[in-house]
Amino acid sequence: MSDRARVLRILEILLKEYPDRRPPLNFATPFQFLVAVILSAQTTDAGVNRVTPELFSVFPDPAALAQASLAEVKRIIRPVGFANAKSDNILKTAVIIQREYDGAVPQAMGALLSLPGVGRKTANVIRAHLFSLPGIIVDTHFSRVMQRFGFCDTRDPFKVERAVAELLVEEYWSDLSMTVNFHGRKYCRARKPLCRRCPVRDECPFPDEQ
Repeated sequence: MSDRARVLRILEILLKEYPDRRPPLNFATPFQFLVAVILSAQTTDAGVNRVTPELFSVFPDPAALAQASLAEVKRIIRPVGFANAKSDNILKTAVIIQREYDGAVPQAMGALLSLPGVGRKTANVIRAHLFSLPGIIVDTHFSRVMQRFGFCDTRDPFKVERAVAELLVEEYWSDLSMTVNFHGRKYCRARKPLCRRCPVRDECPFPDEQ
């Protein structure tokens, strides 16, 4: 079976395993989603969801956050880690969105990448989930699982993205990204992967767990 056929077969299985492919972040507006994704870097979604209720109740939109006290924002988001950098990033992003985009989250890749705290992974998350645009979302879970599946031989995010783009047409990119991410959290863990319980075990060349 070719890699293209195999990745489609794996995707078919994963789509059934993970029917709800929404990001596990709590938000009410596109701007709040952007902020939550920025905050989620190098921490858990659950941790972000614990701090955003207070953050969004006080600063619900870019106009409010752009006027916020850096110290107050830092106090609220401190539990997610990297509070100095993240608070600075979301305040600066709020200012840019309010000033340059009339308070609306932009959808162009270049515009998103110009925002503080937004890299390709975050930009692709935003484009996929807010604007239904194709995007390959490469995080640590995705790159690890795709390497174990044998679809790439690196965890370099850009190279992983290129390898997947060559395998699949755009319409499948977002679904593959989210299902593989969930799979990496549930079964294909960094330590002690649950291979014997894995629903795609028969399609995967990775050795069974010991």
